[in-house]
Amino acid sequence: RDLVVAGLEHHGQAAMRLYPPKPGDRVLDIGCGFGDATQELAGLVGPDGHASGVDVSEPFIAASIEEAREAGVENVDFFAGDVQVMDLRGPCDYAFSRMGVMFFANPVQAFRNILGALRPGGRLVAVVWRRKVDNPWVHRAEQVVDQYLDEPEESDEPTCGPGPFSMANPDTVSEQLQIAGFENPTFTRCDLPIKIGDDLDHAVSFNMALGPAGELIRLAGDDAEELRPKLEQEIREVLRDYSGSDGVRAPASTWIVSATVPAG
Repeated sequence: RDLVVAGLEHHGQAAMRLYPPKPGDRVLDIGCGFGDATQELAGLVGPDGHASGVDVSEPFIAASIEEAREAGVENVDFFAGDVQVMDLRGPCDYAFSRMGVMFFANPVQAFRNILGALRPGGRLVAVVWRRKVDNPWVHRAEQVVDQYLDEPEESDEPTCGPGPFSMANPDTVSEQLQIAGFENPTFTRCDLPIKIGDDLDHAVSFNMALGPAGELIRLAGDDAEELRPKLEQEIREVLRDYSGSDGVRAPASTWIVSATVPAG
């Protein structure tokens, strides 16, 4: 959690600076996770505004509620459900997502549902990963695992859906947004380093637990466990380039996506 939240918050904050909500707005945080961005949005809209966080994970929502209560943030609420199909409790003025829209099985349906929760003229702002090759710490770890493991053709294990890099192509996402009814899609590149470990061991564990390499290892099951020492050694070597005195920090590249609801 410390790596994921701390690593991604700067990309989310860059998006909020580029396309900030207005004081008094009612905002929706899609895929809110632990609710840290929801609390930031609540601060931006002020006491006359309100921020709601939604996530498919009920444990995330429970943690978000508790942490907002402990922080004394009153103009927030949180609820769990599938953004693709659920009632999003609109109307809202602004919808935000930090790495939360890339896992939709049906992006057009999800975007259409989000649009339906926004007022005319409202804005969607989302942070999504750019290509794997633009995030080499992920790509290089995946290349190591790909040498030894094949993704199983059939598995009963749950997957992360389309995957974290499903919205890396601006042309595809722009078309999805416009089919859903949004207009004026824009894509702004954001390059900011993120910390992926306190040391190399930490960074290796992170890459083997999350992301494309982590998912392939998990789906491979016992086959991956037999190879784990070799995978750990080779991933450590490719991540060594990013190791420094203050931990392991790697370049990270995202798109800040914005689109608006037709005014009427």
